[in-house]
Amino acid sequence: MSNDATGLQRHPSEPLIPPTGRARFRSLGPGLLAAATGVGAGDLVATMVAGAQYGTALLWAAVLGTVLKLALGEGVGRWHLASGSTLLDGWRHLGRWATGFFAAYIVIWGFVYGATAMSAVGLPLNALFGGLSVRYWAMIAGVVGLALVWAQRYHVFEKFMTVLVLVKFVSVVSVAVLVSPDLGNLATGLVPTLPAGSTVYVLGLIGGVGGTITMAAYGYWMFAKGWKGTGWLSMMRLDNAVGYTMTGVFVVAMLVVGSTMLLGQDLTENDRGLLTLGEALGASYGEWARILFLVGFLAVTSSSLFGVWNGVSLLFADLVRTLRLPHGKAAATAGTEAAVGGTATVAADGEAAGGSREGAFVSTVVERSRPFRGYLLWLTFPPMMLLFIDRPFGLTLVYGVLGSVFMPFLAVTLMLLLNSRRIPAAGRSGWLSNVLLGSSSALFLTLLVTDLHQRFFS
Repeated sequence: MSNDATGLQRHPSEPLIPPTGRARFRSLGPGLLAAATGVGAGDLVATMVAGAQYGTALLWAAVLGTVLKLALGEGVGRWHLASGSTLLDGWRHLGRWATGFFAAYIVIWGFVYGATAMSAVGLPLNALFGGLSVRYWAMIAGVVGLALVWAQRYHVFEKFMTVLVLVKFVSVVSVAVLVSPDLGNLATGLVPTLPAGSTVYVLGLIGGVGGTITMAAYGYWMFAKGWKGTGWLSMMRLDNAVGYTMTGVFVVAMLVVGSTMLLGQDLTENDRGLLTLGEALGASYGEWARILFLVGFLAVTSSSLFGVWNGVSLLFADLVRTLRLPHGKAAATAGTEAAVGGTATVAADGEAAGGSREGAFVSTVVERSRPFRGYLLWLTFPPMMLLFIDRPFGLTLVYGVLGSVFMPFLAVTLMLLLNSRRIPAAGRSGWLSNVLLGSSSALFLTLLVTDLHQRFFS
């Protein structure tokens, strides 16, 4: 491990200064992780059902969702690099209402999503290998995820996830090419239209593409990789753009497959609908096509599980650190900002300092911390109870409501933070970022109202 002049401890393969030219592509990584983690079985199902119901008419909504999530991801990355602190530190400056909401959300979300993620991995494992029921494959997947994340450090984890990203991208795009879509209809789908009854699907496609809570983990992976300061903004934007471009292509491919193979079928919006698609591919093109799709399905769900086990555990560990620190106006107290990199500490003015700091978040240490590992256990074992019973209605309702609140919460708080004086002028939002973040805020608030109306009045 080598140290640069500021005292940041780097991984040997990581350049000491932001790379240029083609070398930038060799440093890609956090954006791929964030994009891969944010696309799970739920996104596949929503896209497939939209394709089966409306063909490629809603392609524009998937593309728009990708653009808005790219803007959110850029905002998250820019806050971390320009402020030298974590997103939780930003929320801490807004007040305890922000960290309090996130604390309630991450605990309930982890319990319910843990079961969802494990079950989503169990489905393709059962379809590929049989032998055990879905619930037992799901439990095995959860324990494997726990073991891998518990033992791995970031740079190993990044390489492992990159392989899964490539597998899922190649497999699903290959299936989309196989089904030979009508390119004319595909181009027509880029023109915004609202077929009868499609509003909910449109909002779901725009809001669901690319993740929710997992978007907040992007900055932590940048810190773990050693990226620090506004000099890395260009690298971050390329990294984020590549990740979400791949996400957009992936979602479009899934919409194409659903519209070509299942158009007109009345599918239910659950993970088992993906098995229906696999069977349709097998019937039309042979068993190899079904297996290819199931391998991609497994890569999608596995990358989402592993990414959540790592990224959201980082968020929880930082939450524990943040809750102990001053909030609101008192948060300006010197010595409580997050550290960046392996052993770096950040002074009150945002520059690296050599001494230890009380309350600092050190990204390469947190993976061995009790809060990180405690949340890993919380994601893995308590949710296994839900694999044996139907989800309790009350818990599912609270989970859904908090989830629909999180995206407008993220978009609005990013707008506040990125226009504040807490970051240098080079990192503040310009008109384009504000337009995109403002549009995201309005959209996600509309999604929130729609979701609440459906839950309580439909």
